[in-house]
Amino acid sequence: MNQEDLQKLERIIGYHFSDPNLLEKALCHSSYVENRGLSNERLEFLGDAIFGMIICLELYNEFPDYLEGNLTKIKSTLVSRRSCAQIVKKLDIQDFLKIGKGMAGSKALSGSLAAALFEALVAAIYLDGGLKAAKEFIVKNFISMIKKADAEQTNGNYKSVLQQHSQQSSGITPVYNILDEKGPDHNKCFEVEAVIAGRHFSSAWGTNKKDAEQMAAKQALIELGFLKNKSK
Repeated sequence: MNQEDLQKLERIIGYHFSDPNLLEKALCHSSYVENRGLSNERLEFLGDAIFGMIICLELYNEFPDYLEGNLTKIKSTLVSRRSCAQIVKKLDIQDFLKIGKGMAGSKALSGSLAAALFEALVAAIYLDGGLKAAKEFIVKNFISMIKKADAEQTNGNYKSVLQQHSQQSSGITPVYNILDEKGPDHNKCFEVEAVIAGRHFSSAWGTNKKDAEQMAAKQALIELGFLKNKSK
């Protein structure tokens, strides 16, 4: 790979290598080289371990009140081939991987090979710049996934998730305002909005105040990017 392509890849991943040979090796699939020892397989092995450790460390620090079960649920979502492949696709760097002719057009390019590329890059960055550099690369690319995985595994306790993220980011607790109510006293529905630091999020309806607040919190999480709007 020429110097221009390597520099382009460095700009995309946000890391400059002191030893560009490490980057080149991270890009070599075993199908591309005659000697598998020259491929990125060893880097993939190391990167897998580093990736898992850093994600666990980040979850441990990010969610100090979570017990092992909660942390394990989030980790299982993040530390997977699928999530690694998603990051490679998002960065659009799969075409930098050097593969053998027989692998061209393989579906694995968007799956297992892409995931292996991510892990090899993690190891290459670690060997070149240390644990801090590897952590910055991983966290930068996974922070949104961490927050989404957290929200999605709460089984509907959206108020708790919104409060946690709000307090961590701004030290402010969300406020819930009742905007409207309809129906007879024995069967009322309530419209509620969540407000954080003066920002008003889209309102939501519920069959009681508690449910309406949960739905309003969910709407806020969607607008903040922590949850996907599954109705679309």
